[in-house]
Amino acid sequence: MVKKNSKKQSFMAGVFTIMFAQVLIKLLGFAYRHVLILVPEFGDEGSGLYGIGFNIYMLLLSITTVGVPGAISKMVSDRVARGKVKEAKHIFKVAMLLFIAIGLAGSIIMVLLASSMAKMAGNEAATGVLLALAPSVVFVAIAAVIRGYFNGLYNMKPASINQTVEQIFKAGLTILFVYGIHYIYTNRVDLALSLGITENTVTMIMAVWANVASTLSTAIGLVYLFIYFKIHKKDIDEIKENIEEKEEQLKSVKDTIKSILALSIPMSLASIVSAVNRNIDSFTVNNILQEVLPTIKPTLAGNARAIVDEATRLYGILSGKVDMLIGLPLAINVAFATAIVPAVSECLAKKDVESAANRISYSIRMSLLIALPCSLGLCVLAEPILELLFHGQVLTSPESVLLLQISAFTVLFTVTNQTINASLQGIGKIFMPALALLVGVVFKLILNLILIRIPQINVYGAAIGSVCCHLTATIIVANILRKSIKIKFNIKSSIIKPILATTIMCLISLLTLFGLEKVFGNGSRIATIAALAMAVISYGIAVVKLKILSEEDYKILPAGEKIYGILKKIRLV
Repeated sequence: MVKKNSKKQSFMAGVFTIMFAQVLIKLLGFAYRHVLILVPEFGDEGSGLYGIGFNIYMLLLSITTVGVPGAISKMVSDRVARGKVKEAKHIFKVAMLLFIAIGLAGSIIMVLLASSMAKMAGNEAATGVLLALAPSVVFVAIAAVIRGYFNGLYNMKPASINQTVEQIFKAGLTILFVYGIHYIYTNRVDLALSLGITENTVTMIMAVWANVASTLSTAIGLVYLFIYFKIHKKDIDEIKENIEEKEEQLKSVKDTIKSILALSIPMSLASIVSAVNRNIDSFTVNNILQEVLPTIKPTLAGNARAIVDEATRLYGILSGKVDMLIGLPLAINVAFATAIVPAVSECLAKKDVESAANRISYSIRMSLLIALPCSLGLCVLAEPILELLFHGQVLTSPESVLLLQISAFTVLFTVTNQTINASLQGIGKIFMPALALLVGVVFKLILNLILIRIPQINVYGAAIGSVCCHLTATIIVANILRKSIKIKFNIKSSIIKPILATTIMCLISLLTLFGLEKVFGNGSRIATIAALAMAVISYGIAVVKLKILSEEDYKILPAGEKIYGILKKIRLV
């Protein structure tokens, strides 16, 4: 029993290492994107340009590298669990050479097709953004192999620190470059004109340099990984002491490449489809809105430049403010999705189906505990949250409130989907997540093409399409998982009680908000902050008092015994 608990604690330690890093990364990303939106020359239109370029880049990245960490992690953990240490090293070396080549090809393709892809997205100004991001493809490819290797050895630290370092530099450099351009444009008119920074080009130039910052930070993160690898590349030798190393005959390079691609391609499919999903908005929102905007806003009729700018602004709200807010819960939950693949693979390699099922069940329950309050909280408190973060911009961008309220429901389904997909990959059902999401994406495309064209719905159609897309995918993968492995899933403790805790949270936070707004006035930041604080506190107390987590659930968390002891001491459990 002690051994079983220690395995669970090791699994959860990996989860919390990634979770801490991902939350920090998301907060840093949130901070600099927030700062950019508040720069007058950048704003929602700049976010739209940034989003068009970044989503196309993510599509290419998903094709070339996104499945790599999971594939390498799964293969290395499987070989090490079976005592095939030399084969694990061989896989790493072959994967490195393979994905350097693939990454270089991706960067070249992005340069050659930048202009064409920007035109297809409805705004040629995004060409520079794509060119600025092109070198990142090869950097990410190399980094992905190293991260996957260490993840397979249950060392989540290098991946977490790499992404954190990258995000710190990305935040700092992006703010430096954009504010530098803002300073030149507003205070050094002669210099601005000589550099081509005019009223018509300033937003585009800011968006380009924001992505130059991304490329530089990716390179810096890769340098960290190289240094870490040089210092710790013998870590796998220490594992030999704890396992029975077996005689092994290494596969040829050709066969190893086939094995890597046979696993990484299916694992990439879900990410590719997800990237296609994001690009559906990039292409449909901008292009269709340009058709319907003259009907919605007759004052824009005949002014082609104003129509393009307005369409980009509306898309910028969706890809900037809204995506920024709904992304944090996904960052918290990605820890479970990342850690569960090698954990489940190891259990199944050792024929320990029960442990694999327990880890899947636990991860899904924890994902729901994260998703429900985040989803309903963002919906209920959408306006005060936006007012708190973008003071005054809710009036100039009123569409942001309803867009966030609708999009908040995607959190529930994307978070749950994320964990179930990782579970399916861990048990070998690597094609299923992609196929399920593909069904959802086709559904979304149809809804976008119909709903955005309706003037009364317009941009909100994209948000509705996203909710339906992820709901569809979640229903499909949940059914596949249920039929594939027998997991213990208690409806009462996993769904009914969390919904009750979330309802209590929403009621208490709204009462706090309305009560304090009577004292401090409507839109008060103090009232909003207090309401958010009460939401966190009330939800935490409700989870404990409703006994959603068992004593064992608490104790497999890092420092879980201390947490449980404190709760017991203050008589909450």
